[in-house]
Amino acid sequence: MFRVVVGHSDDPDSQNAIAEVLQECSRSLAGSIPQAGLLFTAIDFDHALILQRIQDAFPGIELIGGTTNGEISSILEFQQDSLTLMLFATDEVEIRAGIGRGASKNPALAAQQAIAQAKAKSASLPQLCLTFPDSLTSNGVLILEGLKQSLEEHVPIIGGMAADDYTFNKTYQFFQDEVLSDSVPVLLFSGQLLFSHGVASGWTPISQRSRVTKVNGNVVFEIDGQRALDFYQHYLGEERFAANFAIHALAVFEDQDHFYMRAPNGYDQQSGSVTFFSDIPEQALVQITDATRGDILSASEASLKNALADYPGVKPTAALLISCAARRRILGTLAREQQV
Repeated sequence: MFRVVVGHSDDPDSQNAIAEVLQECSRSLAGSIPQAGLLFTAIDFDHALILQRIQDAFPGIELIGGTTNGEISSILEFQQDSLTLMLFATDEVEIRAGIGRGASKNPALAAQQAIAQAKAKSASLPQLCLTFPDSLTSNGVLILEGLKQSLEEHVPIIGGMAADDYTFNKTYQFFQDEVLSDSVPVLLFSGQLLFSHGVASGWTPISQRSRVTKVNGNVVFEIDGQRALDFYQHYLGEERFAANFAIHALAVFEDQDHFYMRAPNGYDQQSGSVTFFSDIPEQALVQITDATRGDILSASEASLKNALADYPGVKPTAALLISCAARRRILGTLAREQQV
């Protein structure tokens, strides 16, 4: 048996919202006891109260999650300022949670500690890792490397980084009944688990391909010998960059045709530097990217079709949709169409 249920409430009151969600989940569980769960909420809720209510309802549940920039489910579709909970009830799959703390001091070590804690509670080898670490205090690349080092090579790592409704101030991560920041929560799945995934972005390079000539980790100072801020403003203009810099990620090329993306989360007028969520190598070839609503929705459809095509079973029990803050900023009210 592998049952997945979802509750979703847009009630602004924390007590009412979690009561509604728990009632919805309990009705769908029909007496089954959930082993684990994922909680995603807006930034302004009373998160400690919500976590305590979940623990009261399901003592000892293996729970992780975090704050977001919008929540989406099959119940209320896309919402902002809402609360959604996904619960897993199963006797076929073992699910264990772990937490790594102090990610800003040592990202890789925090990731390794999270995996070690989750592994210590299970005798089975993990098949899948879900994670939703802090996005503002640490280095996502080093977190990912730490996770990879602690897991077997074949174990996929899927997730996203916690958000705070585009304020770039402070995010929260959840572990059992704890509300944390600067942390790396993980959920490890092992046992008879069938799963697949699909990834697509919709972003397209628009600028001339250029080379990063001065960088310190995730802070880029120069591209092609000019200030990184001037490089961006040359292509986007000062006003457009100031209003929407976060949606114009850099495409970082691994070879002539393939790239990954790094999204900016700040800039400094005096030094002319642009700060990104993760590291960018010096001498990397990069291009500024852009996306339209149509591109993003087409990419969402493509990722879902790819996941379904690769699924090794007959019909999946559940789907987990992870989207980024930049997508929501561009899509606006069309964000709900990502799940169609």
